[in-house]
Amino acid sequence: MHQSDVDGFFATRAMLDADAYLELEFTFECAGDPRMAAAHLASEQSTAQWHRVGVEEDFRGQFGAKVLELEAVPRPTGFSVPVPAAPPGPVHACRAVIAHPHGNFGPRLPNLISAVMGEGVYFAPGIPLIRLEDIRFPASYLAAFEGPQFGVAGVRAQLAVYDRPIFFGVIKPNIGLPPEPFAALGYEGWLGGLDVAKDDEMLADAPYSPMAVRAPLLGDARRRAELATGVPKGYLANITDEVTALHALHDTAVNAGATLVMVNAMPTGVSGVRALRQHARVPIVTHFPFIAAFSRIPAHGVHSRVFTRLQRLAGADVIIMPGFGDRMMTPEHEVLDNVRACLEPMGSLKPSLPVPGGSDSAATLEGVYRRVNTVDFGFVPGRAVFGHPMGPRAGAASLRQAWDAIAAGVPVREHARHHPEL
Repeated sequence: MHQSDVDGFFATRAMLDADAYLELEFTFECAGDPRMAAAHLASEQSTAQWHRVGVEEDFRGQFGAKVLELEAVPRPTGFSVPVPAAPPGPVHACRAVIAHPHGNFGPRLPNLISAVMGEGVYFAPGIPLIRLEDIRFPASYLAAFEGPQFGVAGVRAQLAVYDRPIFFGVIKPNIGLPPEPFAALGYEGWLGGLDVAKDDEMLADAPYSPMAVRAPLLGDARRRAELATGVPKGYLANITDEVTALHALHDTAVNAGATLVMVNAMPTGVSGVRALRQHARVPIVTHFPFIAAFSRIPAHGVHSRVFTRLQRLAGADVIIMPGFGDRMMTPEHEVLDNVRACLEPMGSLKPSLPVPGGSDSAATLEGVYRRVNTVDFGFVPGRAVFGHPMGPRAGAASLRQAWDAIAAGVPVREHARHHPEL
């Protein structure tokens, strides 16, 4: 790109029709002139070559992405992580906001992802390290999406839970159990106080536990638990599979008594989630396998919040995300970014229920609640319920007892002295 072409990829917000553009926030490290690098970033994700040879035309006005903001700080020590075949030149750490015209791809999730997380972004000249930190949609773009069918309010209404977190339990062992003992564990968890007993994200339509066998047993156990407790219960069936199988697995699970279905959003694809949203009769829950491959390294990839926004856009009613604690290796501020992305206003789309998860138990419940600062979240232990030394019923009861203490303003540790399950 010639220096004289660079200005054509810069603009101010006042120069643009805001409804026609997404805003993308990037951080990146570049070699050479940061302004040239930012222009390449805008160019490569949109027009690239913007006129025909020998023809007086300029496609940048309508189709070109535009740099709205650019900040650059020199890095005299070079790139923050080793980069094979690093481009030469002085290194800068940069932050850029780019307006991308959504008319280039329309309300199609595969095309959106191809544009803003594709070749043009991660192979832009001079930028070997780059991270998409956030994506913001104008109302005109959001209007083409239905978003969650049930949202937080709908899931609460289904379970008749209104004034506290929703308690999920991941039935364990997650792999290897035949359907009969698996259903028996779910039943015990429901009796102890779980709102939803769920399949693990690793257990779907497995040969040793086919959905057509497992779902009827869990559906029957769920109904018996409702009769025994007098309150609604949920069974969350994992229907992750090839996209072509999702509708049939949804029908098998729901007809047998599943009240929610789960899809591993990134392995299946957010477009697959959106297609399921058109068919689903129950809330859709999405899970996060593959997210760390994109998001863990701060210098490169995609902030997990971007995928949270895309899952909500696709129609996820509940979004399970990496939560707090050392095991999940996710900074607290990033978890909270994801929680906000579920609950904050997003056009007319309903909010999704955030479920920050990972090695949680009654002992971590208060910490999660204080951090998210709302009761609108799901809490999803596994072994803390189904590996409890007194059994799953006691493990589930420990969650409810911990919440009773929190709600009453009583220290959980003190409450535990009089509640053996806790």
